[in-house]
Amino acid sequence: MSTAPRKILITGGLGFIGFHLARRVSQEPATELVLVDNLARGRLDAEAKALVARENVTFVQADLTDPGCLPALGGGFAEVYHFAAVIGVANVLERPEAVLRVNALSVLYLLDWMGGGGGERLLFPSTSEAYAWTRTFHALPVPTPEDVPLAITDVGNPRASYAGSKIFGELAVTHACRHHGIGFAIVRYHNVYGPRMGTAHVIPQLYERAVVERKDPLVVYSIDHRRAFCFVDDAVDATLAALRDPAGDGQTFNIGNDREETAIGDLARMILALGGVEAELVGRPAPNDPITRRCPDIGRARRQFGFEPAVALEPGLRRTLDWYADFYGVPR
Repeated sequence: MSTAPRKILITGGLGFIGFHLARRVSQEPATELVLVDNLARGRLDAEAKALVARENVTFVQADLTDPGCLPALGGGFAEVYHFAAVIGVANVLERPEAVLRVNALSVLYLLDWMGGGGGERLLFPSTSEAYAWTRTFHALPVPTPEDVPLAITDVGNPRASYAGSKIFGELAVTHACRHHGIGFAIVRYHNVYGPRMGTAHVIPQLYERAVVERKDPLVVYSIDHRRAFCFVDDAVDATLAALRDPAGDGQTFNIGNDREETAIGDLARMILALGGVEAELVGRPAPNDPITRRCPDIGRARRQFGFEPAVALEPGLRRTLDWYADFYGVPR
């Protein structure tokens, strides 16, 4: 006797992490996957077309700030992953009102729908940016654990729009899910990278200037700042485990790689070496980048579901830059 397939919904399913998660989930047996994306940032490129062409995948182009969007999908989803959001430094600085509006409305409408039977369990992706303002009031330990206080100080600073919207989302998810008896987990991503991440992040930006445009000297912003980069496959592993481990219900998990905290200048040197390019590095301060060091404490994820980043920075960068070489048409 056959059983009905398990229904899974990923909003923002053609964005960066959403796409990689969707590709993984689509390969699971007896799964019916629905992807919702408005294509404002996600791309219906050849990879995405191949994904949505699979028999068990349905793609819906829709705007989640429309309150009728999710009810039109029906209900009964076993898992919901809410990746739809406005992100990116340019959006944060130039359109903070849109960041707040889209990120707040989409999560509120999602929670209303789930409370009415739309879904059984919810994964909410938050961000390391939630910790960015804490240091104004408290000493911020690095590596940073999940239980440090979260704060927003200057509400007039456009940069606060993204962190504020994600902190609001964490509040909304926590209390609405508790009220409706919906299982949930929150993950705070730390510098996730990989193929298909767009062009507005430090790794593709450095690759474009260094390898595509052959800039020499190569300007590196925040050259002494340190980050802990996490390959997207590892982030997907941890995301699935966070929602599916019953003992993790209602918890918040840092997701990242604490093993290879790396200066941006060293990252640039690795990109030059992998791209077969030589250039002098010139460091310059980056506007609106006050956080000199980010590194997650992932002890909770290690203890809870045995998460251990498997992809080191060099091979992860190689895989990422191979994708961007094809994207830009750079010979390899």
